[in-house]
Amino acid sequence: MNPKGEEMNNKKNSDAEGYSDLESYDQERRTTSERLKNREQLYKLFNERPIPDEQLMVSLGLYTRSSALSKMLYINELYQLMLNIPGVIMEFGTWWGQNIILFENLRGIYEPFNHDRRIIGFDTFEGYPVISDKDVESGIIKKGGYTTSSGYMEYLNKLIDYHERENVLYFKRKHKLIKGDISETIPKFFEDEPHTIVALAYFDLALYEPSKVCFETIRPHLIKGSVIALDEINNPDYPGETIALKETWGLNIGKIIRSKFMPGRAYLIVD
Repeated sequence: MNPKGEEMNNKKNSDAEGYSDLESYDQERRTTSERLKNREQLYKLFNERPIPDEQLMVSLGLYTRSSALSKMLYINELYQLMLNIPGVIMEFGTWWGQNIILFENLRGIYEPFNHDRRIIGFDTFEGYPVISDKDVESGIIKKGGYTTSSGYMEYLNKLIDYHERENVLYFKRKHKLIKGDISETIPKFFEDEPHTIVALAYFDLALYEPSKVCFETIRPHLIKGSVIALDEINNPDYPGETIALKETWGLNIGKIIRSKFMPGRAYLIVD
């Protein structure tokens, strides 16, 4: 191994110690064991990369699988759909926050001078507090599932701040992360900001109870053309989102369209 690769491996092992407080659980992987084994080769190549960090930042496509790229294209698809309407972008369930960063940079590309297009993310940053009997428990759908490392919200805020400074109008902060049980934080948000219009709401909670509260709470803040991204629609492994939608809005509030980039994802455009 070359010295650069050895140095990076040592750094990786050191960094891993910072994640020791995370609960271990298997990520959902809809793929074969052969492909999972092949991905280990990608991780190995990434850790042994002979590429300086500053050049890695503009060369991440070297390590981006088609499935990860399709998710980015899906986020872009959603952004384009709501370009011509006013309002904020909300994500319910941010986890590590990649979608928030993508939304921030897409704003910088498509509408850099739209200072009213705020991006607001909601998460406990401590995993699921409770699972209801309308959800299907699994290795990831469980109490504490989708937790993040200690202090991650502060780290994510710094990341978003960096990306915002790379774009114009950086002096006006246009993002916000809200920590806590969304069943409590989303009603409080609209109580404090009743004027807010929601142009795009990304549902990635996977659970029945918090999804139902969000559907009920944002309904008066939607307008014709608002886009609702449904990450687990019609998914038997995560039935809570669809049950909550049926019980609150029904399935005829607007047209539900399957993404052209991710067949398991869909979005609803409010009529």
